[in-house]
Amino acid sequence: MTNTNAGKSYTPAIVVMFALFFMIAFVTNLAGSMGVVVTNQFGASKALSQLGTLANFIAYACMGIPAGIILRRKGYKFTALLAVVIGFVGVGIQFLSGYAESFAVYVAGAFVAGFSMCMLNIVVNPMLNTLGGGGNKGNQLIQWGGSCNSIGGTIAPFLVGWLVGGSIKDATVAKAAPVMIIAMVIFAIAFIVILLTKIPEPHMETAEEKAARLAGKKVKDPYSPLSFRHFVLGAVAIFFYVGIEVGIPNTANVHFSGLDWVGPALTGTFISAYWLCMLFGRLGGGAIGAKVSSRNMLLYTASAAIVFILLAIFMPESATIGNAPLSLLFLTLCGLCTSIMWGAIFNLSAEGLGKYTAAASGIFMTLVCGGGIIPFVQNVIADKVGSMQSYWLIIACLAYLIFYALVGSKNVNKDIPVE
Repeated sequence: MTNTNAGKSYTPAIVVMFALFFMIAFVTNLAGSMGVVVTNQFGASKALSQLGTLANFIAYACMGIPAGIILRRKGYKFTALLAVVIGFVGVGIQFLSGYAESFAVYVAGAFVAGFSMCMLNIVVNPMLNTLGGGGNKGNQLIQWGGSCNSIGGTIAPFLVGWLVGGSIKDATVAKAAPVMIIAMVIFAIAFIVILLTKIPEPHMETAEEKAARLAGKKVKDPYSPLSFRHFVLGAVAIFFYVGIEVGIPNTANVHFSGLDWVGPALTGTFISAYWLCMLFGRLGGGAIGAKVSSRNMLLYTASAAIVFILLAIFMPESATIGNAPLSLLFLTLCGLCTSIMWGAIFNLSAEGLGKYTAAASGIFMTLVCGGGIIPFVQNVIADKVGSMQSYWLIIACLAYLIFYALVGSKNVNKDIPVE
């Protein structure tokens, strides 16, 4: 499938994939932004404030491989529709938690919503990479989709921060309810749009494969996505990357919102700016994605992120521009770096997998659980040694991404047949 055909024949499908990218970030960042709320309403510690995010991403570990199977058997459209329904239910449960005054109900809602986010990710990433024709063009299309993802990510924390107000003492789930209502409306509209849109099914099982499966005849394949070293190391890279992307703003949000001279509203604005930086970075990545290799994009951005975080760690908290701490500003700028990492890692990991792409996507999404695990571990460290010192964990994760860009992303298994 050529990129030209993708642009002419599959424009509606590409638009739908971009819309799903928006929803993924909006709902995911809703869970992260609510960390400020649960520290007040439910008395959660910094570590426990991340349970919503942890539940959201642990769902990826549970659903990644099953969702890959659903995609293979039922196709992209069915998987997307099912994901939207599950997402509506998950956000609805979070909405009810404020009125039930139950932290457990809130976490349960985040867990259900996580199933939806996992399934949507499994749909949009291989679809955009395929419609782009793979290679640099595939990466470019994922970067454009990631721009829509950043818009959703920018809006959620901004809305939560300003609905809560200037003091963390005013933070309640009920005050943030309008954001969850918006999310449910988006899910409802998306269901209708997806239902009416023709979506190609390049990775769905053939009639012969389905007949063999139903007859109980298993075709033994000596290979799998795990036979490719660059995919295995890429799956580990995505575990660390999503932890980096989520850990940087979530930890900053809880820490600076708790400072009386900063507060939730100002912090929420900067956290939104972090996702806005990701938008600008992805727009830039989309513009140069066809010319600059994914390997170089990952290498340079991971290196720059380490520099920004080191500046944030060693910058005195009293150093400010107006009322804004400079350390928060440097963490916000990390959004420019994390912006293109997802597309670059996915593109490098999926390159050359051929028929194993759908199964690989399921495994890949299972490792997205790092987005819940790493921020949780980071905030356990923050409870012990302080929030800013916890960012050394993020630096270690970024160091692995540099290794992947330099060494781990090379396909050394080109002898495996993928047609």
